[in-house]
Amino acid sequence: QVQLVELGGGLVQAGGSLQLSCKATGRVFDFPVMGWFRQAPGKEREFVSTISLTSGSTYYADSVKGRFAISRDYAKSTVYLQMNSLKPEDAAVYTCAAGPVHKWYSATMVSGYDYWGQGTQVTVSS
Repeated sequence: QVQLVELGGGLVQAGGSLQLSCKATGRVFDFPVMGWFRQAPGKEREFVSTISLTSGSTYYADSVKGRFAISRDYAKSTVYLQMNSLKPEDAAVYTCAAGPVHKWYSATMVSGYDYWGQGTQVTVSS
């Protein structure tokens, strides 16, 4: 079992920045692939970014590349998503997820993850 708790959502103006964090507890190192997904009202959940807690390898959706940065604190089992130059279309519920290493090549898909957090709301005003 892995428990995930996200923090850091809120309201920001377009062009602003927010940092989200996701703290993992439990069998963290059996599920070291940590991803961020987002879901806006009426839309499907979409992949944002992922990182391996152990190797530090990262991957980003094209829509956030160059604006968002994912990082991890290995000792704290915490992953961060720094979101810069936010746009109204970035507004969504952002959810953290954890998956096993053998699903790394599915890390852009919901099926690549076994555990999910509750999500945190990000609102971007224009």
